[in-house]
Amino acid sequence: MQNWVHLILVGFVLVICGCVAVAGLTLSRMSDRTEELVDRVQPARSASYQLQMSLLDQETGVRGFALTGDESFLTPYEQGVKDQRARLDRVRALVGDDQGLNGDLDRIEQSAERWRTEQAGPLIEAARAEGPAGASSAPILRSKEAFDELRQLNGVLQKDLDTARDHARAELDAARTTRDRVLGALMVGALLVVIALSLLLHRVVGRPLNALAAASSRVRAGAFARRIDVTGPADVMAVAAAVENMRARLVEELDAATDREKLLAEQTTELRRSNSELEQFAYVASHDLQEPLRKVASFCQLLEKRYGTELDARGKQYIAFAVDGAKRMQVLINDLLTFSRVGRVHDSWKPVDLERSLDRALTNLSASLEDSGAVVVREGTLPELQGDATSLGMVWQNLIGNAIKFRRPDVPCRITVRCEQEDDQWHISVADNGIGIAPEFSDKVFVIFQRLHARDEYEGTGIGLSLCRKIVEFHGGRIWLDTAPEEGTVVHFTLPVVTDAPTRTTAELLDPVVLTS
Repeated sequence: MQNWVHLILVGFVLVICGCVAVAGLTLSRMSDRTEELVDRVQPARSASYQLQMSLLDQETGVRGFALTGDESFLTPYEQGVKDQRARLDRVRALVGDDQGLNGDLDRIEQSAERWRTEQAGPLIEAARAEGPAGASSAPILRSKEAFDELRQLNGVLQKDLDTARDHARAELDAARTTRDRVLGALMVGALLVVIALSLLLHRVVGRPLNALAAASSRVRAGAFARRIDVTGPADVMAVAAAVENMRARLVEELDAATDREKLLAEQTTELRRSNSELEQFAYVASHDLQEPLRKVASFCQLLEKRYGTELDARGKQYIAFAVDGAKRMQVLINDLLTFSRVGRVHDSWKPVDLERSLDRALTNLSASLEDSGAVVVREGTLPELQGDATSLGMVWQNLIGNAIKFRRPDVPCRITVRCEQEDDQWHISVADNGIGIAPEFSDKVFVIFQRLHARDEYEGTGIGLSLCRKIVEFHGGRIWLDTAPEEGTVVHFTLPVVTDAPTRTTAELLDPVVLTS
């Protein structure tokens, strides 16, 4: 079957190559004739008419001056002389090396020069010396007769140009006829090839493939155990054998998939039970565990207030340790709840304007901004994208809150927010001029509860950047630290320009109690 197809295709390719060669020559010929007609003959005819007009201007000007003696009639004469030279050069450039047309131009130029020398010049001198002549003056009549000869030469030039135009059109029409015949032959050849291939494919391929399709349809309907046996050419039988092997493999995979589905159903049930227990634990952590901590802190404070006069400095210090530990435990529990809820709450994503999201974060941090004197500068407009407004607001609040917290005491705090689009990602950076982060800690800072400073230096639990990382990755982006900034710290993160919302997102159920580390 393939040999027959190849034979037909080779013959068709030879026909196409021959037609393409003839068509190429024909198109080249058409292009030459079109160029000659459009770029040479027609512009030359137009320029010859302009040449004739410049000659007429000379004759009219001379005759008017001879009749009236008015010098203004010599203006078109002088302008006509200039135009004649320019238009002769133009026509010569267009006709190229055509000897006949160049001969016509030479005769016109010689006749015009002879008329100006023998008739126009003496007539002008006579009019200036003797005054205007009558309309029937002999010099004027001789000038007119000499100019009529120049008219006849212009007529010969126009006739030769018309002949050249008709010749170019005839050759162009002949080339078009040849082109149409070649295209017709190509279409007929293509039609014959299509018919031959259709008959061959129907006889050699169509019937066996229809039988294979029917057998495959039976398998698709559920008869997986029924074998596929098809006769026909060797290559069609090879396809049938491949389909049969696929059927056998599908039967094996179907049995294995059934077993995996049962196992998956059991694991899904176990996962739901585990998630339910985790939610119960979160509830206990947020309520039942925090209540005893609040009581410990409250009663320790009451103990200090009531028996403070009876306790020495060491006892008061122990009470302060207990109160501080209880409060830090509450903060840790809230931070853990916030971190665990990212990506667990189900809701649909909505358009989020990052400009407004940043404004809300700055409003929440207004007290810290005012106390520190920090200035937030925006370079570039922040985009609107699909996402969860609450969690993206937490990213701004954590990054800007960290910049305020880790500022240098002797330098005015300046925070710069930049945004630019890179392909299908928004590249956003938050830079500050604070104390900075050593390059060796660029990965450690994104690990939960990792701190680079003692608690008595800077407050917090070390969860802020890890929370930002989880939110950004949940939205399809990534976050990293600039390892070699000029000063301070630069945090970069990306967000997709067009984000498909997942089946889960953070939303209203996030506790807003801890938004900065």
